[in-house]
Amino acid sequence: MFKVLVSDPISDLGISLLVEASDISIDKKTGLSEDELVQIIGEYDALLVRSQTRVTERIMTAGKQLKVIGRAGVGVDNIDLEAATKRGIVVINAPDGNTITTCEHTFAMMMALARHIPQAYLKTVGGEWDRKSFVGVELRNKVLGVLGMGRIGSEVAARAKAFGMTVLGYDPFLTEERAEKLGVKLASVEDVVREADFITVHTPLTPETRHMIGKEQFSRIKKGVRIINCARGGIIDELALVEAIDAGIVAGAAFDVFEEEPPTKEHPFLSHPKIIVTPHLGASTVEAQENVAIDVSEQLLHILRGEPYKNAVNMPPVPADVLSKLEPYFPLGVKLGSFAAQIASGPVKEIVVGCSGELADVDTQPLTRYIVQGVLAHHLGSDQVNAVNSMHLAKTRGVNIVVNKSHASKGFTNLVSVTLRTDKEERTVAGALLNGFGARITQIDQYPVDVAPEGNLLLISHNDKPGIIGRVGTLLGSNDVNIATMQVGRKLVGGAAIMVLGVDKAVPKDVIAQVADLTDLVTAKEIQLY
Repeated sequence: MFKVLVSDPISDLGISLLVEASDISIDKKTGLSEDELVQIIGEYDALLVRSQTRVTERIMTAGKQLKVIGRAGVGVDNIDLEAATKRGIVVINAPDGNTITTCEHTFAMMMALARHIPQAYLKTVGGEWDRKSFVGVELRNKVLGVLGMGRIGSEVAARAKAFGMTVLGYDPFLTEERAEKLGVKLASVEDVVREADFITVHTPLTPETRHMIGKEQFSRIKKGVRIINCARGGIIDELALVEAIDAGIVAGAAFDVFEEEPPTKEHPFLSHPKIIVTPHLGASTVEAQENVAIDVSEQLLHILRGEPYKNAVNMPPVPADVLSKLEPYFPLGVKLGSFAAQIASGPVKEIVVGCSGELADVDTQPLTRYIVQGVLAHHLGSDQVNAVNSMHLAKTRGVNIVVNKSHASKGFTNLVSVTLRTDKEERTVAGALLNGFGARITQIDQYPVDVAPEGNLLLISHNDKPGIIGRVGTLLGSNDVNIATMQVGRKLVGGAAIMVLGVDKAVPKDVIAQVADLTDLVTAKEIQLY
């Protein structure tokens, strides 16, 4: 008999699977302090929480029998993942349970924005019968731009089509084939900015997506556009949006999320007549609360019974002999995947993992998971992707994973390579662990290099001609960018070549553009590896 403790308020329907299971004994004890949890957790095999309970290392240390912690929701910031992993405790969440409710809230906000519903309501209940001030627009025949075509974005697109809207879809993993299946037109962010009458964002918040719509985009955006954000605060530059509305460029906005929550009383959104706000209600429905609890309860049962499970957010156990051989390569795998993702253009269709040398005789699936994590996390965010759920996320986004093994390792004891195939190109990065030197990138596309995969890097493609290195160094120096390391790779003297510069800080985008404009330079890209 397995014992499960529910320490936060969760509906009986949500945990009915656990209540009805013959091999489960369940206790509901909510509102417990850390000390109280420490005193009782030792007798339980599983802990089920929402957001109120903070599952600390101290609690897990006392939980000698704990096998799994379930979070009835998406975020797991109230659970010490490192401590759980260290103790072999699986942590699971419910990333799919709020898909429909967030999608529907997006449409509620879109309709309210199109028809000025909150503003009209306030005037009407205030005693004013004002029909002329609130002439709205129809959704039919309008263009909706969806930035982020994951679970929620795809559901929004489906409903928009039912309203007679034309849908432009952007996602770093959206291919022409999948876009066709979804009935949307594959577009870039620039396409969406220039053509959409409504824009809704459904991406995670990452360095790549932070302020993906900001001053630069507002300077080119279609006049009269309406913008909805029910995803994460910070994807849209809030102050730049207010300026664009006041300038008559943007017709209005509807936000369920803020860069800082709760917002201060002085936040310009709260008093602006053309902006609708709600207090992060995207997942706040009875059905969503029940669905996430049902999802987690089902997976919790699988784990306790030793059955296959999904939605784990930390690493499951790996046989000790395999782990000892692969663990040193995990950080390298993440960085190779991230590097490849940052240099590849176009939606990723296939990830090819190569393991050469002694690794050819080992089950490298755990390493593959870390590599795929590195690729996906660049676009989806490191808080959304980990070594456990990376393969599942790749599958749901139609990304094919191929693993090739060979005993020939090109002079290295072991060599790990990552090739990304997109609808535009194929890019390859390889690396190894060198005695005395640690992890190194040993190949970028066809060029041999020796680069430490860390910090801020500049990858520059150029023609192999005298003076180029000096011109790049002079330009960076004049912009207060210090070069720490440099590697040059070439195949033929005077032919195509690359240089990889390690720099002390992030390089401003305008400086990168200046570098790319130098004579005989082809491209310049910043790579960040942390």
